[in-house]
Amino acid sequence: MGDEKPLDPHVRNFFRVYLDLERGYENTGHLRRTLLSFKDSYVDLIRTGFEQIMSDKDFGPAAYEDLTDVEFPDKETLDAYLRDMYDYLFGDAPEQPMPPD
Repeated sequence: MGDEKPLDPHVRNFFRVYLDLERGYENTGHLRRTLLSFKDSYVDLIRTGFEQIMSDKDFGPAAYEDLTDVEFPDKETLDAYLRDMYDYLFGDAPEQPMPPD
């Protein structure tokens, strides 16, 4: 990920467990509730991890696929998805976004 510090192992695990190829396409509406059920320190860590990824200009579709096995056609689509997911998890977006088909 460019010159940025390595992604925290807990953040990597969150992406691998909750946003992987299998679960990334599930839209049960429970992901926000699941995340917020953890300790505040963990939620803050995940928020910081999202912010780190979104600010890293070198983090693109290949890096995301390595992390989750989910493919994105280009960086713009990935960036939009990450912003939407961040808004869902930490903001007031009503629905979890879906990765591309």
